This record gives sequence, C-alpha cells and structure tokens, in this order.
Amino acid sequence: MIINFFGQLFGFAGSLCLLLFGMNMLSNGIQKGAGSGLQKLLSKITGNRIKAVLTGIGVTAVIQSSGATTVMVVSFVNAEILTLEQAIGVIFGANIGTTVTAWIVSLFGFSFSISAAAVPLFGFGFILKYFKKFKIHNFADCFMGFALLFMGLGLLKESLAIEGQTTRILAAISNWGVFGILTGVLIGILVTALIHSSSAMTAIVLTMAANNSLSWELSAAIILGSNIGSTIDAIMSSINASTNARRTAFVHVAFNLTGTLLALCFFKPFLNLIDLIVPGAPNQNITTHISMLHTIFNICVTIIFLPFVNQIAAISRKVILDSSEHDDLHYKIPAILPFSHASADIYGMQIQREISKMAAKVMEMFDRIINSFNQKKNVDDQTVIIENLENYIDEMDESITDFLQKCYRLPTANNHDRKLFSKLMHITEALENLSDECCSIMHTLEKYLNKSEKNYSEKRIKELSEYLELVRVFFEQIITFFTLSFNQKEISKDEQDSLNKFEQKIDDMKKDYKKASRKRIENGGDVKSELQYIDMIKKIERAGDCVFSILL
Repeated sequence: MIINFFGQLFGFAGSLCLLLFGMNMLSNGIQKGAGSGLQKLLSKITGNRIKAVLTGIGVTAVIQSSGATTVMVVSFVNAEILTLEQAIGVIFGANIGTTVTAWIVSLFGFSFSISAAAVPLFGFGFILKYFKKFKIHNFADCFMGFALLFMGLGLLKESLAIEGQTTRILAAISNWGVFGILTGVLIGILVTALIHSSSAMTAIVLTMAANNSLSWELSAAIILGSNIGSTIDAIMSSINASTNARRTAFVHVAFNLTGTLLALCFFKPFLNLIDLIVPGAPNQNITTHISMLHTIFNICVTIIFLPFVNQIAAISRKVILDSSEHDDLHYKIPAILPFSHASADIYGMQIQREISKMAAKVMEMFDRIINSFNQKKNVDDQTVIIENLENYIDEMDESITDFLQKCYRLPTANNHDRKLFSKLMHITEALENLSDECCSIMHTLEKYLNKSEKNYSEKRIKELSEYLELVRVFFEQIITFFTLSFNQKEISKDEQDSLNKFEQKIDDMKKDYKKASRKRIENGGDVKSELQYIDMIKKIERAGDCVFSILL
C-alpha cells in the first residue's frame, strides 16, 4: 500500500517535471527560432487597445506561455518601451492566448496515442539541430519540446489514474458545496504558483477529469484558481523593477483576481452557460467543457474590463505611488533578472538603453571638463562631481556586465543573442575605461590650473580645450554609430574610413603638440608647466583611443 502510494507520487512528480520541461523547451525553441520578431511585435504596439489584446493573444498562443508574455510586458514597461495602458491590453490578450494549450491537450491528448507521435517528433527535432546552414536549427527545441510535452502528458494520464482513498477525498470535496468550490480555487492558486505554469495546471486538471477523478464543478473551480496562481511570474518579475512595471504586475494580479471573484459570484449560471455552448453532458466530454470554460471565462472578463483600461491604469497609479528615489547616488540596474522561460532578446533591448545612459554620463564628464578649461573657476568642485560620476559609471559597469553574463547563459539565447551580449559587454568595458581617463584628465587639469603657480599659458589652455573637444566630437560620432549598429545597421566602409581618419587626426595632433612643447622647454620655458601640459596631451589622446575601441 505504502509502496504503491510513493510509486504513484514519484510517477506523478516525474511526469509533471517532464511535461513542464517540454513546455519550457517548446517556448524556448519558438523564441530562439523567432529571434527578435516577437519582441519587435510587442514593442511596436500602438495606443489601440484592441491591437494590444490581439497581440497578447497571438504572442502567447505562439510561445505557449502566458508567463513568458507577462515577463516580456513587464520588462518592456520597465524599459519604457510600452506604456502602462498598452501593457494592460497585452495582459488581457495573454490570458486568452494561454487557453490554446488547453485546447491542444483536450483535442489531441486523449484521442490517440500521443506517446507514439512523440518519439518520431523528437527524432525530427534532434535532426534539425544539424541543419545550421539553413538557419532552422533554432526550431529544433520547438519540436523536441512538443515531443516531451506529449510524453509527459501520456505519463501523466497513467500516474493520475488514481483510485481508492484519494478518489473518495476528491469526491467529498466536490460535495462540500460552496466550501468545496473555494477549496478547489485555493488548490488551483497554490499548485499553479508552485509549478509556475497555468498551462501545466490545466493539463493536470484535464487529465484527472478525463480519468473521472475530478467532478465538473471541482475542475472548474481549480481552473479559475489557476488564473490567480499564474500571476506569480508577474509578481516575481516586478521585484526591484520600476514603478510602472510594478503597476503592470499589480494590474495583472487585480485583473485575474477580480475576474475569478466575478465568476465565483455567478458560478452555477456560468457552468450552465458552458453546458449550453458545449453539446452533451459534462461527464460525456468533460475535457471540452473545461477548455471551453477556460476560454469563455477569459474572453468575458476581457470584454468586461477592456473599455476601462484608462481607469484601471489610473487606479494602479493611485495604489502604487511614484518613487522618490530617482536621483539615488548609487546605480541600481532597472532591468529584470533573467527568467529561464523568457526570451533573451528582451534583456538585450533593456541593456542597450542602460548603456545609452552610461554613454550620456561619460558625455557629461566631457562637458564638465571642457567647461572647466574655459571657465577656470570652481575646478575643485568640478573634480568632486567628476569623481562621483566616475564612481557611478563603475557601478553601472559592474551591474551591467554581471547582468549580461547571466543573459549569455540563458537557454533562450541563440547565437545572435550571445554575439550581441558579448558586444555589449565590450562597449560597457570601453565606456568604463573612458570614464577613468576623463577622471584622470580632470585631476591633471586641477593640478595644472591650481598648482602650477599660474605659469600656464592661455594659449596652451585653449589648445588643450580644443583637443579635448575634438575627442568629445569623436565620442559623439561613435555613440551614433553604435546606436545604429544596435538596430542591425552595419557601418559602411566610408563611415569606417571616416572614423579611422578622425582617430588618426587625434594621434597627429598629439605628436604636433608634444613636439611644440619640447621646443618650448628647449627655449627656456617653464619645465613643470610644460610637463603637465604634455601629460594632459597624452591622457586626452588615450581617451581618444578608448573612444575608438568602442567599435572594435
């Protein structure tokens, strides 16, 4: 008796893990194969709420994971790619799109031997891995994931063929009336939150119902509860995210919770409506009844709340107030930590924005140094500001590089993604090196202006300022080029030649300035001042090398 119980328990756990692994591999395979297509589709949503809902339905139906769609949406809101109102529409659509899994399991999972179809499907996917020249190998995980999903579902059917005491307990819960329905909802919430997949929870309910282990009413209650439990991904992805990202997660939780409460208030009429739509008694085709309930519930709730998107957004802004920590002295990466089932491409988009902010900080350092050259006042105060900026950029470099390393190891990252992450790590390092050179230039300038007993020449100051301005303009051009390269625009040969000439001009000016300074020393000029001048020239030239290295 005990051996049979543990055997069935471990069998259920193993088949569930195989099912989850198959779903995860399927989602990862589709996202790797689609590349940035799905993310570009999400990021181009307009203010039209109908389009936002349809986009949410389409993306979720394709990747078979409302959790992945939710993480994408929260990430895009966090990166300020989507507005809160647009995100609400996508979340509504994602809830509808996730019902596709229920229909796949209902229509194909119990009508033929799915394990027989799984083996050749897995083999086909494995063979695809070797067709890298045709760029279809990224879809291999898609087919292999489908195969494992079917295998897991077949094993789940066998492991959930429960009987005896367990069946009597479930039957007793079904007879508890309202309390039994609430118990079913609670089971749906807890199990779905635990396994992080409402689709897997739906597959479990469909399997148990097909095996006559769950009644129609208890199955419906568990399905309704799974809608609340599915919000766990939104909650986790919003931790340490921006205010609007937390509002997006709040809307997802509130929407699913309110919809479930409405359905529970009209539970019996709602089940009667499903009975009218689906022909036959529930015990004759219960899997179709459950799938239809899941679909009708999400469609009805979306229709009810869709006209009030702006009002829902306004409520979320009142519940979650704006943070007052925007100007914190220490950098905290706003990008959301990687989830194994979310596309790697969305993290690249967020980090590109952060690197742009990092470049803007370096540009601020350039501007402040050049102003110090021209004004020659409050140099000590400017040095402190430059040091603070340099420390902030160091923190950005550490956080962004650590985040990119995690993204590099994501299972959804394809070869293109990994090349992008490597490129972003290189750019981040180059910007950090440039900030170090800017800080060094500022310290040398402070000595040159304050501690050379005013023996410096105004002409020398002007030369240094113009030289640094040349490097700043070079940096501005480089920023433009690597921003374009983020958008897959290759730098042309003429553009590359122009940058090479610019860099060569900086090197030639260094030689000319150093040569002129040595002549002044030979003619009796102030040695200390001239040596500091040469030191400044060298450091500005090294800053130019750091700028040029960004695109290497």
